[in-house]
Amino acid sequence: MPLKCALVHEWLTPKATGGSELVVREILNHVDADLYALIDFESTNPESYLYKRKIGTTFLQEFPYARNGVQKYLPLLPLAIEQLDLRAYDIILSSSHAVAKGVLTTPEQLHICYCHSPMRYAWDLTFDYLRESKLGSGLAGWMTRYVLHRLRQWDALTANRVDYFIANSKHTARRIWRCYRREATVIYPPVNLESFPFLLQKEDFYLTVSRLVSYKQVSLIIRAFNKLQLPLVVIGTGPEMEKIRSLAKSNIQILGWQPNDVVKKYMANAKGFVYAACEDFGIALVEAQACGTPVIAYGAGGALETVRDIREHGDQGTGLFFKEQTEEALVDAVEKFELYQGKSHREYARVHAAQFSSQIFAQRYVDFLNMCTQKLSPN
Repeated sequence: MPLKCALVHEWLTPKATGGSELVVREILNHVDADLYALIDFESTNPESYLYKRKIGTTFLQEFPYARNGVQKYLPLLPLAIEQLDLRAYDIILSSSHAVAKGVLTTPEQLHICYCHSPMRYAWDLTFDYLRESKLGSGLAGWMTRYVLHRLRQWDALTANRVDYFIANSKHTARRIWRCYRREATVIYPPVNLESFPFLLQKEDFYLTVSRLVSYKQVSLIIRAFNKLQLPLVVIGTGPEMEKIRSLAKSNIQILGWQPNDVVKKYMANAKGFVYAACEDFGIALVEAQACGTPVIAYGAGGALETVRDIREHGDQGTGLFFKEQTEEALVDAVEKFELYQGKSHREYARVHAAQFSSQIFAQRYVDFLNMCTQKLSPN
């Protein structure tokens, strides 16, 4: 009898289109699985590949304003994910950056979790979350701290519900060990390289593409380029949009949200792609390199695995790191980048990006799944 699979992701909405959603899409291209999530607003979206697909959801689906971000119901997320009844399946595949790995399973089921990150606002970003949140001070602040404390307990406990962890980078694997004391196999997420145009000739502007939230450090990039007085294009939207607009001087264009075709055009034409966040993987950095566009990135997290510094690798370098999340460090890196232009081959950036292709992800993921299922039965 063929094994029945369920794939569990956190939320499916038109606004959730990041790297974790690309992983879900790629898994569904190669694994016959029923799909579940806390909420689903993609199966009714005619522009989505999930249009008209049957997707299992939780009670949060009916909550007010859930479509615009179920994170507002943070204390209820663990309870909600545990209400999914998956007893009919042999294999549970979770795609988790918050609570998806916490689904209830039986001893007879196999649970493989692709972990994009341990729950960031419960671990690494706790103090950022409290500082930025309206609930971060006073009595409400203490209640928020208690909720996050209980979330950490639940998150660590539910790691025991997973048989095998996959991490999207070595950086994430180290964080999984730190939070859960569990080993993880690294399988880099898929990048659809063929959809990104490669251009040798670049225009005279820098680019950053990001959600405009505090930990992405876009305001740092804005302040640095205000000092540099070099042309910068910012693509993305989020709660920091007004702050970003108020900071930007005339050399900076804030384009807000843009469709994929426009983003790819800017990525291919930019002289450099700038990124100041510490990411678990950082798929945008690979997409830029696929276009032959070198990267100036904060030298931490997944960037250390996806970018090769020109100063170390010479003409096979694909970008340049700065060591501190400060304006001064970024200004210095951009000025050095201006001097290094022409000393690396843009073709190599495309070659380097190829190791993160969708085809390689699919092969490694399916091979890992097959290896795990062979252990499921003693025969």
